[in-house]
Amino acid sequence: MKHFFLLLVISFAITNSFSQTLFTYGSNAVGKEEFLRAYNKNKTPVADKEKAYREYLDLYSKFKLKVKAAYELKMDTLAQLKYDIQNFRSQVEESYLNDDTRVNMLVDEAFHRSQKDIHLLHFYVSINSSMIPADTVKANKAIRKIRERLLAGETEYDKIVSEVSDELIPVKGKDLGFITALTVPYDIESLVYELKPGGVSGIRRTKSALHVFKNSEERQSAGRWKVAQILFAVPPTADDFQKDQLKKLADSVYGLLQAGGNFAELAKKFSDDRITYLTGGEMAEFGTGKFEMPFEKAVFALQKDGDFTKPIYTGYGYHIVKRLQQKPVPADKTDEAFMALLKQQVVQDARINVAKTSFMKTVMAKTGFKRNLAVKDEQLFRYADSVVATKAVGKYPINKTVLFSFAKSKVTGSDWLHFVKDYKLNADVYKGENNKALLEKYINTVALEYYRKHLEEYNDDFKYQMQEFKEGNMLFEVMERNVWSKAANDSVGLKKYYDANKAKYVWDASATVLMFNTNSVEAAQEAQAALKTGGAWKDISEQSEGRIQADSGRYEINQLQLPEGTIAVAGLTTAPQLNETDNRAGFIKILQLFPAGQQRSFEEARGLVINDYQTEMEEQWIAELKKKYPVIVNEVLFKTLIK
Repeated sequence: MKHFFLLLVISFAITNSFSQTLFTYGSNAVGKEEFLRAYNKNKTPVADKEKAYREYLDLYSKFKLKVKAAYELKMDTLAQLKYDIQNFRSQVEESYLNDDTRVNMLVDEAFHRSQKDIHLLHFYVSINSSMIPADTVKANKAIRKIRERLLAGETEYDKIVSEVSDELIPVKGKDLGFITALTVPYDIESLVYELKPGGVSGIRRTKSALHVFKNSEERQSAGRWKVAQILFAVPPTADDFQKDQLKKLADSVYGLLQAGGNFAELAKKFSDDRITYLTGGEMAEFGTGKFEMPFEKAVFALQKDGDFTKPIYTGYGYHIVKRLQQKPVPADKTDEAFMALLKQQVVQDARINVAKTSFMKTVMAKTGFKRNLAVKDEQLFRYADSVVATKAVGKYPINKTVLFSFAKSKVTGSDWLHFVKDYKLNADVYKGENNKALLEKYINTVALEYYRKHLEEYNDDFKYQMQEFKEGNMLFEVMERNVWSKAANDSVGLKKYYDANKAKYVWDASATVLMFNTNSVEAAQEAQAALKTGGAWKDISEQSEGRIQADSGRYEINQLQLPEGTIAVAGLTTAPQLNETDNRAGFIKILQLFPAGQQRSFEEARGLVINDYQTEMEEQWIAELKKKYPVIVNEVLFKTLIK
C-alpha cells in the first residue's frame, strides 16, 4: 500500500509539472509562459487563432531543436559568441537599473503639469550660517510678514517688499514669468503646482534663503515654438545714446519688413546673433520658461506663422522675432515622439533621483543586503583617514572583517579601505565628501554592482532578453554551418537538385535592362542625355565620380519598379524617379523583352536553387533532430490557449 501511495504521489507531481509544460523535445521542456512570451512578441492580427498558435508552435519547436543542436556542438563556448553576448548585455542592462514604475510616474506627472503654465512670483530673504541670532529672527519675521500680506490679497508687490525691508531686513521679490514642467527645480515645481491661481505657498527654507512663492495666474500651455530672430545686441557698457541708436536701427529694419523685406536676408545683414544669422535667424525650438518674460510675451502673442513682432527690448538688446511654427502640447499620451522626448527630459533632470532612491531600496531588499552591526561607523572612518594619510591599505584590524553581505557575496573592511584610498586620492572624482557620505556611496555602488551581475535572478524580462539574444546567435551559427554555407558550397548537390527540378526554374515575362541609381534628378538627366548620344553605360558610371551607379541584367517584368501605368517595350527609358527620403533618383532602360516560359539556365537560376536546396536540407535536418528529440505537445494545455 505504501509503494502504491508513493507511486501515486510521484505520478501526480509529474502530471502537475507537465500541466504547465506546453511541449517537450527529448528531455527538455518549454513552458506555457515562455511560449506565450515569444508568440506575443511576434503576433499579428489573425482570423483563425488556433491555426496561428499551431503554426507558431511548429516554428518555435523547430527553433528549440536547432538551438539544442547548437548546444551539443558547444557553440555557447565560442569566443565570438561570448563577446557578442557580453557586449549586448552592457548595452541593455542599464535600462533595467531603474525603478520603471517610479520613472513612469514621474513622466506622467510631468505630462499633466505640462498642460498648463503658471505665472510665478518669488519672494525671499537671504540667510547664512554666520548670521547673528537677531538677524535670523528678523529674517524669519520678514518672510512671515510677506506671506501674511500676500495671503491677505495685497498685490502691490514692490510696496510690500519695500515696507518689510525698511522695517526688518532686506527682502527681494522677483517676477519669474510663466513656468511649466521641467523649467524650475523639481522641489519648487512640486510646490507651486499644488497652488491654485492666487495661492501662496508655505515658507520654504534652503541653505541660502527663506522663500515664498505665489501662483499669480494660470493659462493653457503655450506649447512649443519655432521662431527666427534679428538681434540688435546692446553692449553691457552701452550708454543711453548707443541704446537709442540701436533702437532706431531696429525700428528701421522693422519698417523694411513691413514693406515686404526678406526676413532671412535682413537677419544675415543686421543680426548680431552669431549662432543664427547665417540660417535666417532660425532659433532652436523652445517653450514656456526658456526666455525673459517680455520676449516670450511678445512671441506668444503672434497669431499665425509668418507674423513678426515689433522690436522687443530684453537684457540682450532689441529683438525682432518671426513666428515659423507653433505646436500645442499634446492633450493625451498618444504622441509617441512627444512622450519619448518628455521621458528623456525627466531622466536627465534632477527629479530622477527620486526614482533612483526608490530603486536602491528595491535593490537592497532583493539582494539580501545585511549590515554587520558589530562594526561601528567610527572604526570605518578612523581607518579610512589613516589609509588616506599613508596612501596605502596596511594591516588593519577590520581588513578581514565582513562589513556587509549579499545573498551570494561578502564585503570586507579591506574592500572598503581600498575604495576610500582610490576615491579620495583621485582629484577628478573626489569632491570633498565626508566619510559618512562616502560610506553611503560605497554601499550603494557595491549593491548596484552586485544586482547588475545577478540581474537575471531579479528581472525575468532581462533574463528572457538575454536568453533570446544568446539563442538567436547560436541559431544563426548552427544554421550557417549545417544549412546555409553547406548548401551554397555543395556545387554537385546544387546541380543535381537543379536537374531534378528544372520545371520550377522558368522565366516569367522578362527583359534585359540597364538600371541607373544617381545622387540627384540632375545626375539622372545627365546619364539619360549621355545614353541618347551613344554613351556606354559603364563609361557613364565610371566617369561620374560616384554620382551615377549603373548595372545591367535580366529581370522579370513584375520585379521592375516601373512608373504606374507604364507598358514595358524594348527601347523604353523611364523618367527619373525621385526617392524623397534621400533625394536620390533612378531610372530604367529596357533593352530586350522575352516571353514567359523560357527555361532558366543553372547560372540564371542559381540563387533560387540555393534557396530551395537550403530549405530541403533544413527539412531533412529537422527530421533527424525530431527522431533524436521527439516533440510531444501537451494538448490539454494547448487547448486552454485558444479559449
